[in-house]
Amino acid sequence: MQFQLTDEQRALQDAVRSYLRDRFSATQVREFYEQPESDGAPAPLWQALGEQGWLAVLVPEEQDGIGLGVLDAAVLAREFGAGTVPGPWLGTVLAGEAIRLTGSKEQQAERLPALAAGETKGAVALVKQGSTPVPTSAPATSSGGTLSGSLGLVEYPELADVLVVAAQDGLYLIDPKGAGVTVTPTTALDRTVRLGTVTLDGAAGERLEGSTPELVQRLLDTAAVLVANDLVGIARRALVDTVEYDKTRVQFGKPVGSFQAIKHDLADLHIAITFAEHAATYAAYALDEQRPDAQLAASIAKAKASDAADTATAAMIQYHGGIGYTWEHHAHFYFKRCKRLQASYGDAAQHRERIAQLVIDAPGTQDEVTGVNPGGSSGVQGSGVAAGAAAS
Repeated sequence: MQFQLTDEQRALQDAVRSYLRDRFSATQVREFYEQPESDGAPAPLWQALGEQGWLAVLVPEEQDGIGLGVLDAAVLAREFGAGTVPGPWLGTVLAGEAIRLTGSKEQQAERLPALAAGETKGAVALVKQGSTPVPTSAPATSSGGTLSGSLGLVEYPELADVLVVAAQDGLYLIDPKGAGVTVTPTTALDRTVRLGTVTLDGAAGERLEGSTPELVQRLLDTAAVLVANDLVGIARRALVDTVEYDKTRVQFGKPVGSFQAIKHDLADLHIAITFAEHAATYAAYALDEQRPDAQLAASIAKAKASDAADTATAAMIQYHGGIGYTWEHHAHFYFKRCKRLQASYGDAAQHRERIAQLVIDAPGTQDEVTGVNPGGSSGVQGSGVAAGAAAS
């Protein structure tokens, strides 16, 4: 099976790369990094995200979106990871996807066009901090249309105009500035994001009426896959920059990249990143096609991407020598972003546990991890691509 991006997807990839190279390169990221007191969403960048349609990627055309799929969003996420791009893109896209999947026609018409245009910003709180990303890990509790709970590590809650919150009975829309909602900023080591804790104390919630465990799980898997693509973007850029540096860094009269131990290590890393890239790409495709192995593919992608990015960013610091440990070098941008995203929507260990459950559980039984029947044996065998990625 040959699997590759379409011409349109490659054009999208090139457009994002070109924009970031010309308008928001490492120089602009560093300027942003040096301003921790800012709101975390550079205005020119956010305007470009809206104008280019990169916020509208999953929004249907009838709601002023461009009606593409998770694979197209994954292309964007990968480039944003490679560029360590700040801003609430992920939260806004996921909020829109939650409304698209589970909202009524009225809710979609009211919310989606503004999210697609960047006129409103979104945030999501879908799982308890540190929990496996499944519907039973909802961070809030609902009672009589009001919600309560402490939602940790929410991205950009202070900027959000709408917050999508998961409760035990489905998804709700919350006004982050409404009564019963308290937002407390949280200092983040990774300055390409702004985090906060949202405390709900009887906050009014508007339920997304189509919320079902199956659709909530699909949303969680979409989030994990987009984060996985961000991580492989980080990993690939870290490797490329390290190779380029070690071609010119000289010790004992030779480029250090010519030393056998370093060459072999970087070659192994290239293979690991390539596997992770393929897994992340296939997982997005599986979600778009609603393949029976989509849940398995999502967990494979997140686990492999987390491992590859962790190894790549650590190697970037090590193989840049003394300069790699300094604030003045950009290696720490990738390292810190990687550390944050490794735990986002399930860490590697949690996803490996989920892979084991999906593969080993008896066909046709209620899946203990997701709380959703994966569809019998087809739910664990559907693709040789996913099975091969799991074994690699």
